Amino acid sequence: MNENLVKECEQIMLSEFSEMHGQVKLLHEERTNLLDALRQLEAANLEVGASGKHEFSSLGRGKYSECSTTASSDGKQEFEDVSEEDEPSFHDTKEFFNEPNIGSESNLAISGHTDIKRRTKLPDPAEKEKGVSLWSMIKDNVGKDLTRVCLPVYFNEPISSLQKCFEDLEYSYLLDRAYEHGKSGNGLLRALNVAAFAVSGYASTEGRHCKPFNPLLGETYEADFPEKGIRFFSEKVSHHPTVIACHCEGKGWKFWGDTNLRSKFWGRSIQVEPVGVLTLEFDDGEVFQWSKVTSTIYNIILGKLYCDHHGVMQIRGNRQYSCTLKFKEQSILERNPHQVNGFVEDVAGQKAATIFGKWDDSLYYVAGDGINKSKVSDPASNASLLWKRTKPPPNVTRYNLTSFAITLNELTPGLQEILPPTDSRLRPDQRHLENGEYEKANLEKQRLERRQRMSRQLQESGWRPRWFERQGESDTFKYTGGYWEARGHRNWDDCPDIFGEFTEELADAA
Repeated sequence: MNENLVKECEQIMLSEFSEMHGQVKLLHEERTNLLDALRQLEAANLEVGASGKHEFSSLGRGKYSECSTTASSDGKQEFEDVSEEDEPSFHDTKEFFNEPNIGSESNLAISGHTDIKRRTKLPDPAEKEKGVSLWSMIKDNVGKDLTRVCLPVYFNEPISSLQKCFEDLEYSYLLDRAYEHGKSGNGLLRALNVAAFAVSGYASTEGRHCKPFNPLLGETYEADFPEKGIRFFSEKVSHHPTVIACHCEGKGWKFWGDTNLRSKFWGRSIQVEPVGVLTLEFDDGEVFQWSKVTSTIYNIILGKLYCDHHGVMQIRGNRQYSCTLKFKEQSILERNPHQVNGFVEDVAGQKAATIFGKWDDSLYYVAGDGINKSKVSDPASNASLLWKRTKPPPNVTRYNLTSFAITLNELTPGLQEILPPTDSRLRPDQRHLENGEYEKANLEKQRLERRQRMSRQLQESGWRPRWFERQGESDTFKYTGGYWEARGHRNWDDCPDIFGEFTEELADAA
C-alpha cells in the first residue's frame, strides 16, 4: 500500500515537473522573440531619429540663466496632469533587456589607453569597529546645518566630497555616446543620453548611509582614468559656505560646475539641497545645463535608514532639445520607489521622447509622448534602454561603495610621487579609516578639524583658490587651467601642506 502511494506521488510530481518544464521553455522562446523585436524596433527608431532631425537656431549660443530644481508653473502642471494610473509600471520589465545591448565604456574605442589594474575591494580592517549612536550626536542640532556639526569618524565613509563629485562620472560613456550621436546629426539621442547621465549619478547613493569627509580649504582631488578616456579635477574653493568646484575633460566634451550643499536636520530626517549649476559643453558648441534635485535621508532615529531623491530637474539645451525630469518622492505606501519620469522637447515645445525608469536601476525612452497617450499596462515593452546600473561588487562592506567608488582613494603604483600635497588621497584620517585604523582616524580627524577652524580666517584675509576663479560677481567658479601642466613638471611650489602638523605659529598666523 505504501509503495503504491509513493509511486503515485512520484508520477504526479513527474507530471507536474514536465508541465512546468514546458512552460519555462515556452517563456524562453517568447523572451527570445521579444528581444529580437526590440532590437528591430530600436534600429527603426534610430533610423527615424536620424532621418527626421530638424535644425533649430532660435536659442543660439547665448548665455544661460541659472537652472533651478524647482519646476516652472508649466512644467509642474504637466506632471500634475498625469494621474497615478497613468504613471508607468516598469518594475518587473527589466528582465527583458540584456546588458550586452548597453553601450558601456568597455565597447568604446579608447585612445591612449593605459593598462591600469585597479583594486576591487577595500583593505581588510586592522581593528574591530565600535558603533556609535547617530541620535546621541545630533539630537541637539535639530533645524541646524549639519555641515557645521563635527561627527566622529564612525559616520564617515573613506572618500571625500571631492571624490564624491567624481562618482557622478562613473557612467561617462553616456556622454561619449551623446557626443557621437550629435556628431552624426541625431540631436534627440544626444539629449536622451545627457538626461541618462544626469540621472545615473544618483545610482551610487542607494544603500550609502555614511557621510563623505568634508575637505579642508584648498584640498584637491585628481582622477586620471585613461581607460575611460577622462581626467577630472576638483578643489574646495570656499569654507563657509562650503563650495566645491570641479572640471572634467572627455572625448569631445567638457563638464564642470560648483556646488554648495545646504543640509538641515528635522528630527527624523536630514534634507540636503544642492545649490549650483552643472554645465556640459560638447566640442561642436552645444551646451546643456542643470541643477541637482533635493536628497533626504529618512529614519534617523527609528526604522531602516534610507535615502531618496525628489524634485524636478530641468536640463536646458542651447540648440534643439531640452529635458524635464521628475524624481518622484517616495511615500509610505509606495510599492515602486525611486521612480523618474519626464520628457525631451524641442524648441517649439513639442515632445520628442518620453523618459521613465528608476534612478537606482535603469532608464528607458519611447519616441514622442508614448506613455501619457497610450495607457498600456507595460510601457517598457516597446521602449529602448538608455542606461542600466552596474552590478554591485561581491565584497560588500558597511559603506556599500560601488566598484567604481572603491578605486577613488587608491594610490596606484607611482601615483603618490606625482600628486600635490593637497590631494585627498594623502589625507591621513581618511587613509586610516580606509585601513580600519579607527583610533588613529579619530585622532587625525580631530587634529585636522583644528586646522579647519583656521580656514574662515584665511578666507576672510583674502585667500584665493589655486586652480579656480570666481566668474565676475557671481558665485560660479571656473577652472583656470594649469593643473595638469604643473603635474607633468611636478611643480607644486604654490600648494600648501594642508595636512601637516598643526603648530601654534600657524594658529597665530591665522
